[in-house]
Amino acid sequence: MYRLTERNRAIGEMFSSIAPTYDLLNRILSLGADRKWRSAAVASMVPPAGGRHLDFATGTADMALEILRQKGGRAVVAGVDISMEMMRIGREKCRKTGWRERVSFLRAPGEDLPFRDGVFDSACVAFGIRNVADRERGLREMCRVVRPGGRVVVLEFSTPRGAVFGALYRFYFTRLLPRIGGWFSRRAAYAYLPESVLAFPRPEIFSGMMRAAGCSSVAHVPLSFGIVTLYVGER
Repeated sequence: MYRLTERNRAIGEMFSSIAPTYDLLNRILSLGADRKWRSAAVASMVPPAGGRHLDFATGTADMALEILRQKGGRAVVAGVDISMEMMRIGREKCRKTGWRERVSFLRAPGEDLPFRDGVFDSACVAFGIRNVADRERGLREMCRVVRPGGRVVVLEFSTPRGAVFGALYRFYFTRLLPRIGGWFSRRAAYAYLPESVLAFPRPEIFSGMMRAAGCSSVAHVPLSFGIVTLYVGER
């Protein structure tokens, strides 16, 4: 059985420390675009209605709730994370919507998912794969728990390539964003965000990692001028 590494523990503690302001800062720092990004990711999951879905690195359950909105009353979601405080907030959000019984929350590392092979129609992760200590193993686990013909969907920050827009975005991301985050929450967490994004593989490289993990027909689509990239692979 996989044990939490020191990095896993540190990441979990960091996200627990910013959990109370996490949703608010997501809306502020993305100018509300994070909702559109999640909507696009869920629209690429199968089946079109209903189904069993894994929300890997579920956090405060925004992605899980979007799945239930789009997939309808027969859909169910398993949310997995290593931050208990993030999931506590997620449970409360699910309770308020009346969907608490359709989302189950489990604490587990992404490298050792506690599910049988092929149990889900789709597995998704939104802004969490870069935080997995062993990224390749995490991707293999996502593929393992999805049935043949199902989908593995990854939504992750990326770096815009345009000379002008790219430079402006990097200034905002590395200089302004940590400062704004520090006004409302723990500045160190929002300094970690641009560091982790800038170190993340380019879309074509990460697509190759998904193929190596067991996905086929992997496509990557830039959203919002490349601020975010949506990756979709078939199991």
